[in-house]
Amino acid sequence: MTISLIMLIFITALLFGAAGTPIVRQIAIKAGFIAVPKADRAHTEPTALMGGVAIYGAAAIALTLITVGATLLFGNRFRLSEVGAITVGASLMAGVGYLDDRYTLSPRWKLLGEVVPALVVFAAGVRIQLPILPIGSWNIALNFVLTVLWILFITNALNYMDNADGVAIMTTAAAAAIFMLIALLNDQQLVSILAAAVLGASLGFARYNLPLPKSTIFMGDSGSLFLGFLLAVLGIKIRVPGNSNLITWMVPVLVLGLPIFDTMMVYISRKRRGISFFQGGVDHTTHRLARFGMSGLAVAFFAALVTGALGLTAIFITQATAAEALVVGVTLLAVAGYALWWLEFRPSFFHRTGKTDRDRDRDRDRDRGAQDVV
Repeated sequence: MTISLIMLIFITALLFGAAGTPIVRQIAIKAGFIAVPKADRAHTEPTALMGGVAIYGAAAIALTLITVGATLLFGNRFRLSEVGAITVGASLMAGVGYLDDRYTLSPRWKLLGEVVPALVVFAAGVRIQLPILPIGSWNIALNFVLTVLWILFITNALNYMDNADGVAIMTTAAAAAIFMLIALLNDQQLVSILAAAVLGASLGFARYNLPLPKSTIFMGDSGSLFLGFLLAVLGIKIRVPGNSNLITWMVPVLVLGLPIFDTMMVYISRKRRGISFFQGGVDHTTHRLARFGMSGLAVAFFAALVTGALGLTAIFITQATAAEALVVGVTLLAVAGYALWWLEFRPSFFHRTGKTDRDRDRDRDRDRGAQDVV
């Protein structure tokens, strides 16, 4: 029955996503809700910016209809209260993203808004728990801090991945598929249905967001924050009872390894150049791969391929010994270090940032002038 329910949730979210996205696109165009090309963005044509509404609607409708119906028929097997809390938290996060799309919130207010959904799910029991520490107030406080930081980091990491056509949605689809598979292998029904809803909604939207030959609608922050929040929650909720937590903590980190790597690389790159991490830019992993010659479609599927490969490694970790996990961890750290060198320290300034040396000199002179004024 669980497999049938998961498939039903997936298909429902897929159909609502595929059918709802064109409707939302027309509404966005009529309402003038358009993403206008900017110097610090990769797209070059005005594009509808309400895709997150379609993604949210597809996932929320699938979860609500199917889980409520299944609960009425089979009892509270899916912890309806917890599903409700996660849905409320995800809805609040989507709302923060919508406000940012519409009014461009400052980083401070945006971050404060993102904390509220994290508090909602923590109160409902969605939290990181460190079993190596004694139970007590300090342990609860540490788990609270780690939970909120993880949710904020992953939510915004996926938000930053939404920087080229189809990249964030394909990364999300691949990660959700891996989470769903791991949950099925370990009989985690709640994680399975959440992942199925995310996967279906993502694939339903992907057809319109992939460069085929170009994206016709963007998900915006309402979509990327919504999906990033749900992936962060899935990372917290995933469990592997047959192995030690000292090993399986690597599972969500691996599945979400690409957004984590991209965020850290951009932070290091902008720190080296002395610019704000919170400003826009075409210096993400996907932008750099495009400047090395990959097409937009190839970059989107490459992101899904990397996420899938990391996900298969995570599945191996679920059955690994401590020694095997250590070898895998050290190897992947070495690979990440090489990728950082190849993308950040080896290439020219143009390939790293998308700017010419003249642009760099002009930015440097502008910064110096601003400092002189201060």
